[in-house]
Amino acid sequence: QTESGMRPPGINSSVSALRFFFTVTLDRPDLSRRLAIVHQPRKLPLVLSVEEVARLLEAAPGPKYKAALGTAYGAGLRVSEIVALKVTDIDSTRMLIRVEQGKGRKDRHAMLSPQLLNLLRAWWREGKRRG
Repeated sequence: QTESGMRPPGINSSVSALRFFFTVTLDRPDLSRRLAIVHQPRKLPLVLSVEEVARLLEAAPGPKYKAALGTAYGAGLRVSEIVALKVTDIDSTRMLIRVEQGKGRKDRHAMLSPQLLNLLRAWWREGKRRG
């Protein structure tokens, strides 16, 4: 945040508008060369402790939510990727999760831990039991 109270996204929006104004409207691209984009520093995400992750999973209301939270945290999947998961995407032999058409429409594999496999199996058994 600057002295004016503007944050990098707002500054960059103004810079883009000014560049357009100088280049297209005034036909003076030389005036826009000095305008620089402000880069926002990327901070590392907060990492939960083992105890915090355990409390998070224990707070989940059922096996479905435990499996979803465990998959998001343990395998690093996004919500849209978790929702799109199929049973055939779980490879318990190679301990991999196949993620089809994830972010950027790219296929990838995510690691499957034994604990996550147990959560997914508990969810699958619960769903099978309920019909």
